[in-house]
Amino acid sequence: MQAHKDSVPKQVKAKVPKGHTTFQCAGTPFTVQDKYEYIKQIGHGAYGVVCSALDHSIKHKVAIKKVPKAFEDLIDAKRIVREIKLLKFFDHENIIGLVDVQRPPARAGYDDIYIITDLMETDMHRVIYSRQDLTDDHCQYFMYQLLRGCLYIHSSAIIHRDLKPSNLLLNKNCDLKVCDFGLARGYKETTSTLTEYVVTRWYRAPEVILNASHYTNALDVWSIGCIFAELLGRAPLFPGDDYLDQIKRTIAVLGTPTHEDMAFIGNELARKYIRKLPKRSKQSWASLFPKANPVALNLLGKMLIFNPE
Repeated sequence: MQAHKDSVPKQVKAKVPKGHTTFQCAGTPFTVQDKYEYIKQIGHGAYGVVCSALDHSIKHKVAIKKVPKAFEDLIDAKRIVREIKLLKFFDHENIIGLVDVQRPPARAGYDDIYIITDLMETDMHRVIYSRQDLTDDHCQYFMYQLLRGCLYIHSSAIIHRDLKPSNLLLNKNCDLKVCDFGLARGYKETTSTLTEYVVTRWYRAPEVILNASHYTNALDVWSIGCIFAELLGRAPLFPGDDYLDQIKRTIAVLGTPTHEDMAFIGNELARKYIRKLPKRSKQSWASLFPKANPVALNLLGKMLIFNPE
């Protein structure tokens, strides 16, 4: 085992192309242009490891995401390509900026992709569950920036489809940038065939859970409402254990939907399921969030409406 261990650095070194450097981050070897100096690991997701680095050419810190074995799975590969294309297209201060995509050593035969973006210090999930005091001003500024970024995305006829606190990056001065566009889609041309795999369940709109094939950018607004409630209450609003539990929890807060409000549900089984649930009346937002600004609760109530139309 020891002999194998000792041979690893030699193998890595032998493969480093000219003008590049290599380092380990969370046990993952990174091979990047030598203008980047490794600082530390900052994230670890389903699609790879993210580290911070100093870009000596611009004297600026950046984030480098390595996506290993990027072409092993066709669906994952499409997500990665989609994310890169969208980040190249977007140019907005509330959306993570693409600094570079590292050119691979050859046109073929490579497996890893390195995506270099703006570096942010933390994300909203970490802030919500920290001891940091969150004032009304904090909530208002975060929501303003999130809505501003989403207006830009939606005006490009794109739905994010996976808005949640961990996909909202923050800096110490409260700047907010939306990230992770791997599930984003144009909604004008593909609405009839959009997949069900969207949005982490707790932030998933009723129309996605009940009727996955027809939805619009209203589903992002629902997710924003869930994030807003989590900011106000420092806990998820609808932490469902599964699909059915998610709907039960939603109805427990919003009340049983009327016949008209269920008209959008194409699935008869789903409508039957809701009709069989015990009748619930709507809870007041003020009782759920007694310390919140009434103006905030007014906005929250307009976002979290069962009927997407």
